[in-house]
Amino acid sequence: MTLASATSRPAGRAPHRGGARRPLDHGAWFLVLPALIPILLLSVGPLLYGIALAFTDSQSGRTAPTRWIGGLNFQDLLHDTLFWDSFRIGLLWAVGVTVPQFLLALGLALLLHQELRFRWLARALAIVPWAMPEVVVGIIWRLVYNPDAGVLNETLHDLGLGDGRDWLSGLGTALPAVIVVGVWAGMPQTTVALLAGLQNTPRELHEAAAMDGANAWRRFLTVTWPALRPVALAITALNLIWNFNSFALVYVLTNGGPGGRTRLPMLFAYEEAFRYGQFGYAAAMGCVMVAAVSVILAIRLAVRLGGGEDA
Repeated sequence: MTLASATSRPAGRAPHRGGARRPLDHGAWFLVLPALIPILLLSVGPLLYGIALAFTDSQSGRTAPTRWIGGLNFQDLLHDTLFWDSFRIGLLWAVGVTVPQFLLALGLALLLHQELRFRWLARALAIVPWAMPEVVVGIIWRLVYNPDAGVLNETLHDLGLGDGRDWLSGLGTALPAVIVVGVWAGMPQTTVALLAGLQNTPRELHEAAAMDGANAWRRFLTVTWPALRPVALAITALNLIWNFNSFALVYVLTNGGPGGRTRLPMLFAYEEAFRYGQFGYAAAMGCVMVAAVSVILAIRLAVRLGGGEDA
């Protein structure tokens, strides 16, 4: 390059060093398709089909063609007190499980983060409930709550606290009893997520805070919690969604009884679809639950953007 050609370049324009712009590598799409196709077929497709079904009068066993009825199913839902009762129970269940689940998991994660003897064994045992299918968990806890020979009633009897009761059939005890099971079953995954967040916290910050005279509680507030907050918010939002959409655990424990006291929205929609054959009406319930989950996700996103989180 000569001096004349170098000085003739317009001011403020940098030389193009990369040569001609490379076209989009269409071959990369073939690498994405194996993961994209199952998502489209098993998640996006059924979701769109369910939304469309909510605007029809689809029922089981009908010979007449399914008709498009617009928003009539949603109008019926507005006046369906049984559904809104189940929705309220679902919110109580989701919050009642998520909050103690997080608090207990946080305490367990802080404990397992310490330099303890046989810590590896304690960590392995802590995730045992997570490795068990929900159906198996429900069967085990039905045995624990058994009114005649259950471990809980036998223990209460041995301690002189009474002869026990039928925990899963009592109108006032059924929901608290299944909440306890939900907390026990879901706590391991929260513990693992929080423990991973604790391990990513620089130890030097704790040492510096200790040298400045900060006690354990002060170090938790100023060092541990700020580093753990993104993980805590993310896992709490996921737990709310998972718990609100729970089905198998409560189905095995109580099947929504007694008297609908543990009938979660997912159980209600299942009964409408597969017991009474009202597929369109059940799909409308599913749309309402999707909207509720979307609100949770929107709040999570707003908190993330407002707080400038990276996670």
